[in-house]
Amino acid sequence: MSDTPGRVLIVGCGDLGTEVGLRLAARGHDVVGLRRSPGVLPDAITPLAGDITTDGGVPSLPGDVEFVVHAVAGARGADAYAALYRDGLRRVLDALNSAGARPRRVVFVSATSVYDVTDGSSVDEDTPADPATDTGAVLLETEHVLADAGLPSTTSLRLAGVYGPGRTRVIDEVRDGSARLPDPPVHTNRIHRDDAASAVGRLLLDVDELAPVYLGVDDDPADKGEVLRFLADELGVPHPPPAEPGAGRSRGGDKACRNDRLRATGWTPTYPTYREGYRAILAGDGIRYP
Repeated sequence: MSDTPGRVLIVGCGDLGTEVGLRLAARGHDVVGLRRSPGVLPDAITPLAGDITTDGGVPSLPGDVEFVVHAVAGARGADAYAALYRDGLRRVLDALNSAGARPRRVVFVSATSVYDVTDGSSVDEDTPADPATDTGAVLLETEHVLADAGLPSTTSLRLAGVYGPGRTRVIDEVRDGSARLPDPPVHTNRIHRDDAASAVGRLLLDVDELAPVYLGVDDDPADKGEVLRFLADELGVPHPPPAEPGAGRSRGGDKACRNDRLRATGWTPTYPTYREGYRAILAGDGIRYP
């Protein structure tokens, strides 16, 4: 792909989308951020107000959009997911078509919840996607909507749990003593917000031939108990006690996600494991965008 400056539309310009937009703007691209309340966006991103969850809620879009990132978030429940992800993407694609725009490339930010793996086994892009939840099923449907849109180049980036500046829930639980070590142990998969943003940018601009999907995770699908004990040591507090045996299945199942395909594009994470990432958060590095 050429890095000749062009117009980029970021749909759902929240924390991740804003970080993506700032990086693309720094490379000379004209970035438009579409969200319900765009007045909070940094000056480098052109604000555009709209609500993609409702018919007629998508505003008129520029006819010269060359790149699109669909990076929405915040929905709860299958119906809200369908309105924001699947139907929202359809509305955006329809609005682009009405504007006469034919983007060269579209990246959809999906999630690893499309995999129903509970036995701790390794997961990559060739693992069958068979969501166990209604929301995961909506994400998979959204991926299919994009793949079937007939655009020149599209891909879906399946992110693991995004953490980063201002995302301190796990840290807070360790600090206040409410965290519990899983019994039995369970893998967790994550990616720092900044690494997720750099992955989106790389797939959008720097890869000539895209695969249909990529997994966006760091290098270490670590045992959750290991992560909690590490944070306790960093905070100088006691290790969390074990949870009651069989206290419940982890929300993300139990899988060890691999990033080989993403790394093969030349992407390299700044925070290859939770250790570097959480130390940066504890040091106060970075900010979370509203």
